This record gives sequence, structure tokens and C-alpha cells, in this order.
Amino acid sequence: MASVSTPDTKRQVTELRIKRNAFTLQAQEALVSLGANLRFLLPCLFLLGAAFCAGCSSENAKPAPPPPGVTVSTVVQKNVPISQEWVGTMAGNTDADIRPKVDGFLLSRLYQEGSYVKKGQPMFQLDKRQTQAAVDQAQSQLERANASLTQAQINVKRYTPLVAQKAVSQAELDKATSMERAATAEVAGAQAVLDNAKLNLGWATVTSPIAGIAGVAKVGVGDLMTPITVMTTVSAVDPIYVEFSISEQDYMRFTRENTGRAAGRNLVLTLGDGSTFPQRGHALLVNRQMDAHTGTIQVRAEFSNPGNILRPGQYGRVRAVTEERKDALLIPQRAISEVQGIYQVGVVGSDNKVAIRAVKPGPQFGDMWVIDSGLQPGEKVIVDGLQRVRNGMIVSPTPFQDTQSDAVKGGE
Repeated sequence: MASVSTPDTKRQVTELRIKRNAFTLQAQEALVSLGANLRFLLPCLFLLGAAFCAGCSSENAKPAPPPPGVTVSTVVQKNVPISQEWVGTMAGNTDADIRPKVDGFLLSRLYQEGSYVKKGQPMFQLDKRQTQAAVDQAQSQLERANASLTQAQINVKRYTPLVAQKAVSQAELDKATSMERAATAEVAGAQAVLDNAKLNLGWATVTSPIAGIAGVAKVGVGDLMTPITVMTTVSAVDPIYVEFSISEQDYMRFTRENTGRAAGRNLVLTLGDGSTFPQRGHALLVNRQMDAHTGTIQVRAEFSNPGNILRPGQYGRVRAVTEERKDALLIPQRAISEVQGIYQVGVVGSDNKVAIRAVKPGPQFGDMWVIDSGLQPGEKVIVDGLQRVRNGMIVSPTPFQDTQSDAVKGGE
């Protein structure tokens, strides 16, 4: 069916066309206005970017920080004595186990445990009634033997003149003489039995055979004592022994170097609390053979022990000079850093530039370390601040102050 246009329809179409043209015109005007604004905004944005870049360039132009500060010490060269330490155990020069000589019940303890006892001082008292009875019995046997001897002597004295007068036969005199000799022997035997009984009676009081420190009693009152019972131990501790083991290399160095032999007569003992014992010791003996399992040999040193301060069983460190290192290079121990088993130091050159260098340390000497290789005399090594620097960095060095290292330098 064909559409029929009416006047109203035509009018509506005309209005729509007019509105569309007006919208298009407004859009064109808006685009023209935006373009003008952009031409104004672009120079502003350019100026802001230039100002921002100028600020960045001003920050990058700040002055470089000063070189890090470090403390340095000069490598010292001098002869130093090299000491070594060994752990030793103390022992009394005489350790006497106190045992009773006779059987008996323990009645009392006569000494103070842990105290100093003199030679012959009573320590224990056993029941002595049995030994006293043995003394009384031996005494009676001796008196009986003396009576028999007296009668035999009387008979000999009586028969001797009668034999000359032939009133008594020679046989009777010989018999009387034999009885006298037998009685004399019986008296001697009875006297020995009595002496032995008196010894047993005396041994009922147990005394110390030596002077020294008495240990804790291992028996109590009422215990039955026998000759195999250990009642306590007395140790003579002045002088006291310190026994330690040294390696075969140390032993050979000790015997080969004169300084080592001299040091063996001047040993230093460090106690368990870190203090140094005031008395110096000397090597008393070296065992006859090496221990095949440990490769060491036993050494016994002797130290004076006034006041019985040191006691058996204590541990201590024995130090001795084993050699003298000629022209040794010394630096503070704090200057060495260990990284994965490699020892390194920081060397500061004349231009204050750091060179990280590997070294081979030797033995220690006080708070210094002997350097076997890697350094030269007079070079400066970093003591404090090595962690803050790297190879090739410029640093600001200041001298390191240390009492022991200064003393080593002053002793050149």
C-alpha cells in the first residue's frame, strides 16, 4: 500500500532537518574552540616539563659524598717469641690411699674433710678391744717365757759347781743348759708376739703417712674395716704436678730450639677462671714414648703451690715459648677478615686507594697476628671500617690506637 504524504508529515521532516543542521554547526564551533585552547595549553605544558627537567638536573648536580673514614695500622716487623698452649690436668705429687692395717669397726673420724693434715696425724679410730686383748695375751706369754728362762738359768747355775764335785752328771748340766737356751728363744718369740700385738693396737688409730690435703671420707662410723678398705686419700700438692700432652712436632721443636728448652723451665699456667697463676713452673719429665693413637707425648710440669690453692683434678692451660720468629710481620687481629676460609686485609696505598689483598696468617702474639705472606713492612692496613669499603675505593685514613700494638711498635 503506498504511503500518502500529508502536510503535517512534511512539516515534521523539515523541522528535523533544521535541528540536525543546527547541531552540526554547534559541533564545528566546539571543535574550533578546543583547537584554540590546545594552542594555548601546549606551550604551558612545555614550560612545566622544562621546569621539571631543570629540577632533576639540579638534583643530579649535587656534590659527591666524602670518602669513608677508616682507621689504619702500619705493618710492624720485629723478632717475636711464639708461644703455644696445652690443656693440662693437675695431680698431687703424692696421692696416698688411707687403708687400715687391722680389722675393726670404725668408731670415729678424727680429721676435718678437705683440710690440711700433717704426717702422722690421727685420722680414724677403730675399735681396739680385740687388739688390746691380743696385747694382754702376748704380755702374759712373755711373762711365762721369762719365768721359764729364770728357772732354766737357776738350774744351770746350780748344776755347774755340782758337776765339778761329781755330785751331778754332765748330762744333767747339758740338759739344763739346753733348757736355758730354749727358754731364751721362747722369751724372744714372746717378745716378738707382744711387739706385733702392740703394733696392731697402734694401727687401730689410722694416721696419715704424708702431709697434704685430706679428701672426703669414703667410710662411715660403724663400718667394718679391713686392710683392703680405702678410707680416704691424702694428696701432697706443694709442689703440684700438671700433666699435658704435646704433639710430635711441638716436641721436636721443643728439643731442637734453645728458646724452647729455656721456656720449658719457665712455664706459665692459666687457670680455669682466666687468671694467670703467679708461680712459674718447669718441665719435670717427658714420657718414654709417643702415643701411637694420638701422636702425642705426655709431659709433666711442676709448679710451686704455696697455700695449697691448686688441687688435683683441676684443669689449666700451660703456655710456653716454643720458638722465636725472626723479622715477623705483625698487624692487629681486627684487621683480618675471613671469607669462606680466605683471610683478607684492606691495604691503603699512598693515594688513599684501597686494595683488598689475601694474606696467610701465622701464629698470634698478644692481640697481634703474625703474617707469613701477603704484606710488606711499612704498609698500612685497615683495622676499622673494612666492611664499608671495596677494592679501588678512595678512603680517608686515620691512625689506629691500640695499647698492645703500640707496645710492640715501641719495642722495636
